[in-house]
Amino acid sequence: MTVRILCVGKLKEAYFEDACAEFQKRLSRFCSLELIEVPDEKAPESLHPADERNVLDREGKRLMRAIGPKDYVVALAIDGKQMRSEAFASFLEEKELSARPLTFVIGGSLGLSAEVYARADAKLSFSQMTFPHRIARLLLLEQLYRGFKIRRNEAYHK
Repeated sequence: MTVRILCVGKLKEAYFEDACAEFQKRLSRFCSLELIEVPDEKAPESLHPADERNVLDREGKRLMRAIGPKDYVVALAIDGKQMRSEAFASFLEEKELSARPLTFVIGGSLGLSAEVYARADAKLSFSQMTFPHRIARLLLLEQLYRGFKIRRNEAYHK
C-alpha cells in the first residue's frame, strides 16, 4: 500500500523530527510511505482576508502539484470526520483494497485552500481542537502505525 503525506512547511524542532522519523521507520513494515513537504508562505499574525486567500492559494497550488490523478485524498480539517482508531484501521484496509495511493494533506498555519478541499475525497479530524501542523503530522503518523497494528492484531493498541 502506498501512503503519502503532503505537508505545508518543514519541521523545525529536532524532537518533532525524531518522533516523526521513529514512526516513519516503524511504518516501513506496513506500507510504502512518502512524506512530501511543500514550502510555506510567510504569514504574519494579522493578515487582510484577501492576503490570507492568496497565501492559501499559493500553498494550495504547491500541494495540488504533488497530488496524483488517481490518489484518494484525505484532507486533515477541523470539520472533518472523527473516528475511533479501530474505524481508522478499517478505513486503511478498505483503501488498501482499492489499490489507489492514499494521500493525506496537512495544511499550514492558515489551513488548506478551497482548491485542495474540493479535490479531497474525504476530510479527517483528530479533534474539534486546533493543532499546529507539526503535531498533526506526528498524530497522523502515530495513528497510521496504530491502524496497521490493529489490522494485524499485533500488540500496541491498548
